[in-house]
Amino acid sequence: MELTEVTKFRRAVLTGLARFTWQGTLPEHIYDILYSVVTEDSPRVRCCVHKERAVLKNRINMALGLTVGLNIVEASKIALTEPVNKALPIIDVLPEACDQCPIDKFLVTDACRHCVAHKCMNKCPKKAITIHQNRAYIDKTKCIECGMCKKVCPYGAIIEISRPCERSCALNAIHAGADRKAKIDTSKCVECGSCRSACPFGAIDERSNIVQIIQAIRAGQRVHALLAPSFIGQMGFKVTPPQIVAALKKMGFAAIEEVAVGADMTALHETKEFMEKVPARQKYMTNSCCPAFVALIQKHLPNEADKVSTTVSPMVACGRYVKSEYPEAVTVFIGPCIAKKGEARKFSDAIDYVLTFEELACMMAGAEIDPATLASESYINQASGFGISFPLLKGVQGALNHTLEELEETQVQAHYASGLEVCLDDMKKLASGKLPCQYFEGMACVNGCTDGPGALAESGLVSVLIKKYASESQHKTVHGDTTAVKAVKKVDMEVR
Repeated sequence: MELTEVTKFRRAVLTGLARFTWQGTLPEHIYDILYSVVTEDSPRVRCCVHKERAVLKNRINMALGLTVGLNIVEASKIALTEPVNKALPIIDVLPEACDQCPIDKFLVTDACRHCVAHKCMNKCPKKAITIHQNRAYIDKTKCIECGMCKKVCPYGAIIEISRPCERSCALNAIHAGADRKAKIDTSKCVECGSCRSACPFGAIDERSNIVQIIQAIRAGQRVHALLAPSFIGQMGFKVTPPQIVAALKKMGFAAIEEVAVGADMTALHETKEFMEKVPARQKYMTNSCCPAFVALIQKHLPNEADKVSTTVSPMVACGRYVKSEYPEAVTVFIGPCIAKKGEARKFSDAIDYVLTFEELACMMAGAEIDPATLASESYINQASGFGISFPLLKGVQGALNHTLEELEETQVQAHYASGLEVCLDDMKKLASGKLPCQYFEGMACVNGCTDGPGALAESGLVSVLIKKYASESQHKTVHGDTTAVKAVKKVDMEVR
């Protein structure tokens, strides 16, 4: 994740909230966050200190998991004592931060030479272009934004402008409202987090439950950390998995589970589901482990929704297994994905909260715990190499094909797509019969689960570390993970 000023502000808020929640003094000290992050002498990134603090209040409300605009002292008390409001969207706009970017799509620049040919005028189908003060002028009341003027201008003097948030969204789920501020269409949004990363003003953020999780630990509840397979390297290149486990235990987590075991469970059950359905009942099946990809199909290709695997994701499988062993457990999934927060709401029987790696790092900083300084404990990875490799390129279909091979079945004709735009295009081809495929593996993030918006480390580095970690696994086959084999018989693996 790129360390921008926006990132620094977000992490300062999360770390401050974590620190004062750990200390049990959040309501009394929440204004300390406001006045320490934005001081009278700190460099300005907006017009004045008052504007910056107004934006920061919005960010604090979001980090508390609440409605933007609440008094932050009252909001902190609500976050500490009341249940999470699951009706609020995961991704939302900070109204004080949105800079009301220009909404005119085509703009004539100073490069216009007032040439004699006037190609822009001649090619405009609506005669929306005239000459004023020796340069072309676009009448926005007539312009249909066809782009013909931009194409024909010999000087390239007409440019196309789009908002960074709109440009980042492959599903057209974000647009400018009547007040020119960004609006998110939840009927289209799949909570991938691309717009949050793209906005240069930090005007889009996700809601957090960092305060509620710390409160559960402080209250003495049995809180389990469910680590996504891509946790390797997230806290630093030299920080080992045992050190991360030690840091989580020091914070107060009762137990640490590797979701890679859940990936083995998913591979076992999804392989069985595939053998039953394809091709006997349907031509193809897709994975179900990426919630943003699943939401893409449900919201934008509803006719193909029945092709999505009904096997639960590794996160849900792991959560259900923990709950079956410890019914009183509070389960916290920790990974690189924002969309998992929405998935957790749908599977509240399995997952109570979700943290991104970024939120986890802030939670550790608030507790003044540095995993790099902790002694490494004896630790053996729990899953098979295939389960650990789920986040990698073609990792899901690799586990599926391997499991089929173990069962002496023919391997499938699989297709891999990453990035929502590619996923949508390829799914349309598949639905129309133009893409030969029996199993479609779709990932919303361009580089898959190693590159989620909540990740800390560079995707390529994490991939290398995951491969090394997978090669060290004591279980060389999916069926070799005896924990997963037993759990998949005990746990309900179906989407309900």
